[in-house]
Amino acid sequence: MAENVEDLLPGVRRLGIGKRRMTVTDMTYGTSFSESSGDVHSFPAKSMPARNAYQIIHDTLKFDGDPTLNCATFLTTWMEPEAEKLIMENLAKNRVDIDEYESTERIHQRCLAHLHDLWNGPKGADPVGTVVVGSSEGIMLGGLAMKWRWRARREAAGKDASKPNIIFGANAQVALEKTARYFDIEARMVPVCEESHYCLDIRKAIDMIDENTIGVYVILGSTYTGHYEEVGEMAKLLDRLQEEKGLDVPIHIDGASGAFIAPFAQPNLTWDFRVPRVVSISTSGHKFGLTYPGIGWVLWRSQEFLPSGLEFELSYLGGVEKTFTLNFSHPACFLIAQYYQFIRYAREGYARIMNACLYHARLLSVALEATGVYECFSDIHRPSGQFGFSEETRLSASNLFVETSNQRVSGTDPSINEKFNYGAPVVAFRFTDWFIQAHPAANQDIVSTLLRVRGWIIPNYPLPPDTNTIRVLRVVVKETTSEDLINRLVRDVMWATQTMLDTEIKSLGETFAKPLATDPSVSNLANVVALSNTKKMEDHAKSSHWKGLLDKVGELGTSKSKHLSDDDLSKPVYQKVC
Repeated sequence: MAENVEDLLPGVRRLGIGKRRMTVTDMTYGTSFSESSGDVHSFPAKSMPARNAYQIIHDTLKFDGDPTLNCATFLTTWMEPEAEKLIMENLAKNRVDIDEYESTERIHQRCLAHLHDLWNGPKGADPVGTVVVGSSEGIMLGGLAMKWRWRARREAAGKDASKPNIIFGANAQVALEKTARYFDIEARMVPVCEESHYCLDIRKAIDMIDENTIGVYVILGSTYTGHYEEVGEMAKLLDRLQEEKGLDVPIHIDGASGAFIAPFAQPNLTWDFRVPRVVSISTSGHKFGLTYPGIGWVLWRSQEFLPSGLEFELSYLGGVEKTFTLNFSHPACFLIAQYYQFIRYAREGYARIMNACLYHARLLSVALEATGVYECFSDIHRPSGQFGFSEETRLSASNLFVETSNQRVSGTDPSINEKFNYGAPVVAFRFTDWFIQAHPAANQDIVSTLLRVRGWIIPNYPLPPDTNTIRVLRVVVKETTSEDLINRLVRDVMWATQTMLDTEIKSLGETFAKPLATDPSVSNLANVVALSNTKKMEDHAKSSHWKGLLDKVGELGTSKSKHLSDDDLSKPVYQKVC
């Protein structure tokens, strides 16, 4: 008879964990291992089989949301299998080891050349820039370069250089504030308002500039509403300021999203190095650059705008290289994946994808406003020059959308986009004033939470300071946001809204007890809703219009739940559920 359990079962071994001894097999389940079998706050003392470690983490991550339905993120959530294969093949490469990985460095230089061309850098000039881990690092490097050039000018003139400041809108992403705080620069945040489309107010910005201003950050694609800030107009005001006061203030473009949208979908917009005052541009390769995180880019107009003091020469890796990134080691695989996207899609493919994103964002916007329940704070679906929600602008947007949808043009043709306001494919929306007055207890947080029930991740957040009493739901429309998904999203937003209303008079149990939609089809639903309201509608007709839409899409409560008694209506929701 075998004396040891190992002799009886192949692959079985004894492990001591703490004071307890247990028998562990190579079975994936049915063992005593779990993520919390020890103190999760201490470094593990004992090893475990690879299969078990994998399965514990794999199962834990199932509680994450579905990236495709994550409408909160701007980041790329899908790449082609060939791109993923290149990523896997190059996971072990460090991008900074240019002597060991010459081909990777050549790819890096080709990407810089492509972006220099895409952003209309000076003809015949060598590109000046680098890959970074994301646009946040690019923003910081752009800010540092502006600070060093300002400081050099001040010191050369014998002036004080101890109080630099930088200008940007209160709608700025946190990386701009980090730049100011980390590098001892005074952040002068320009208040936003409805008239400035909740973005940088360039006229207020110009009044905040003085001799200590190192530069202005201008954002091409606000994270709040998707609006582009006015690069050309800001530059004109700075030109006039220099003529009047002699202050030479440069612009850095935070093109985290827009720098990969505008060149393909809005090529007539002048925002890049064609504007002489733009000295540097940063972007995220992992947003509309269509590459997995983390990769970003920063380019300067020419070498004179990148102070030599920010560059370091290294030789200990086998060759001599220059580096001016904040982070040293950097995975090469995402750089290689970015290059794959450049040569795979080229201008034609990127144009097709960006045009599709904008179309789907407009479809969603028009459909939401057609319900009468929601208004959009984003304006990409409105005719060029029209901003803000009213019954008149809603109808103008609806009519233009119908008109352009019926035009037969190539998917790569950006001409239709010229008829609409420029911006990123972002849809920011909230309840209309009519709906809030009719339903004072309505809460957008409830809608956001209910959408989670159907898999969607759609945040409800306040607008920037000075306008933060307003909260908006936001959907970022990306490459994977197909028309089928838009159809389903419109239906689910309507379901979540009506479910919220139902809980005002019914228990949660009764609300969720109704059967699923009677019509399982969502084909062309967004267009059906968008076309349902093409005439001016008075407030008194909006309630019946909403109920008609619910009935049409099969989301009206069809269960024969009993009506709540007066006594029931007086009870809190938790009592009704019980």
